[in-house]
Amino acid sequence: MISKSNLIVKKSTLFALRIINLYKYMQDENREFIMSKQILKSGTSIGANITESIYAQSTADFISKLSIALKEAGETEYWLELLYESNYLPEEPYKSILKDCTELIKLLTSIIKTTKEK
Repeated sequence: MISKSNLIVKKSTLFALRIINLYKYMQDENREFIMSKQILKSGTSIGANITESIYAQSTADFISKLSIALKEAGETEYWLELLYESNYLPEEPYKSILKDCTELIKLLTSIIKTTKEK
């Protein structure tokens, strides 16, 4: 199971803060309200589900919570691509935050796979 001091907890929290700042930027600078709300929900849900997995009642529950976090990360990746392709998000910030999202996806995939193999 994941401890509070675990790397993925820290990374998902920092990612959620980046998503919140992106949401504010989209609202204030671009007056974009639909996709930014979607990415706010999915991007902050990743860490919430990872945190929830800390308190899982069983291995199956642990895997389930992390699988939900993985799905939310995939959705976040989709919204990032849409924001970029629709010219709301410049290339530099897009590449930077996408890198963080991809890293979370890889970590979650690895943890889920390793846990299932035990």
